Amino acid sequence: MAKKRWIAPNVRVVSIAEKGMCIGRDEEGRVYLVEFAVPGDVVDVEVRRKKKGLPFGAPARIVQPSPDRVEPKCRYFGGCGGCKWQNLRYEAQLQQKATMVKEALTRIGGVRNAVFDPIVPCPRVFYYRNKLEYSFSARRWLTRSEIESAPPNALRKDKALGFHAPGVFDKVVDVEHCYLQEEPSNAIKNFIRQYAFDHGLSFYNYRRHQGFLRSLIIRIATTGQVMVTLVFGEDHPDQIAALLSAVRQQFPQLTTLCYFINTKQNDSLFDLTPHIFDGPGYIIEQLDNIRYKIGPKSFFQTNSYQAVALYRSVVEMACINKTDTVYDLYTGVGGIALFVAPYARHVLGIETVEEAVRDARENAELNQCTNAAFRTGDVADVLHPEVWNRHGKPDVLITDPPRSGMHRRVIDHLIQLAPKRIVYVSCNPATQARDIALLSEYYHTVRVRPFDLFPHTAHVETIALLQRKDLSNAVH
Repeated sequence: MAKKRWIAPNVRVVSIAEKGMCIGRDEEGRVYLVEFAVPGDVVDVEVRRKKKGLPFGAPARIVQPSPDRVEPKCRYFGGCGGCKWQNLRYEAQLQQKATMVKEALTRIGGVRNAVFDPIVPCPRVFYYRNKLEYSFSARRWLTRSEIESAPPNALRKDKALGFHAPGVFDKVVDVEHCYLQEEPSNAIKNFIRQYAFDHGLSFYNYRRHQGFLRSLIIRIATTGQVMVTLVFGEDHPDQIAALLSAVRQQFPQLTTLCYFINTKQNDSLFDLTPHIFDGPGYIIEQLDNIRYKIGPKSFFQTNSYQAVALYRSVVEMACINKTDTVYDLYTGVGGIALFVAPYARHVLGIETVEEAVRDARENAELNQCTNAAFRTGDVADVLHPEVWNRHGKPDVLITDPPRSGMHRRVIDHLIQLAPKRIVYVSCNPATQARDIALLSEYYHTVRVRPFDLFPHTAHVETIALLQRKDLSNAVH
């Protein structure tokens, strides 16, 4: 039997917690986890359940709004699960993110005496993503505002194209307009949805694992090139050709139009072959003078407008000169490796995903870059003496690991390699701080610079510059 919800009155929201939630205290000092609140608010909290041992809920009523509270721009705020900070003034978002980084690196990483640069704001707070993925679902999630504003019979409940509702794997919030990606993103999405309705195409059922339309991926480069990828849960060649032909006719400006057939019970595309319906099969992105070929399965920094600032800062902090050997760990499609190559003697990029390495090599050819090489394999396995002897030990090492950070074996290799400088790029301050603490006997952290790549979310990117201590202490 479900526990009854209850109201906790006059909860003062005092700080931000993980994943964008807030910490609040009532008049008796009891602590609450509150989503969709803003530090400085006083709210009546509708408590739904316990989360991490604390009462968890959302504001039922705002008793006193915070000075940092603003009106959300998107009508789906609070329903689709994205942009959880859209009700928080942007300058306050930046302050919260900078504080998160500094607290993690000082508390977990033991960083002392480092220069903490001001956070670099995003030049666009809306329409900043170069890639957006929408899901089709045979079950539509109705938001509270939709239920309250429309007669029950007026809402379509069987089909939706948008984003998964938070914590619900099989239902999708139907989205007409999203502020994350510039046009023609919304126009493409809405046209495909209407075409599907008009032609009776089935949407994917995540419980039964059946249905024709499964997902839609739109990539828009700063060069203006656009790639549309549709993922089908069933292989119906005539229906696929008809739909893609209609999309091509409606949007003649598309650079590449492609699709996947995915009949598996998971959404991964890495083991599937893309089918190119029209165009070259890729788009070209450009950051400063470096061009990148982006295919249907390529990984690339999601915010091109801020990625260029991030990469420039990597170059600045790394202080690379023309005699240096540089290693770029977790290189992906060679984003950072190719950006720093003009400043170095030799660059080695290492990446686990084989297809990403193929993209990196193609991107090196595209840029006529002859001093960058790429190796495939787990970073912990590739960093062995044979590689050191072939490419030389790095003078500068750049690492941009996944959210989980670096494996302890990788850190041990870094200590053996003993580069003069390590430039650590991270999307997770906690794991970055953990790794910095493990390196602290041999390296001290000189400078930290946070970047906001994802406005209205709790995500923050950070560059930390680590300088090797006395050489006699830097090797075993």
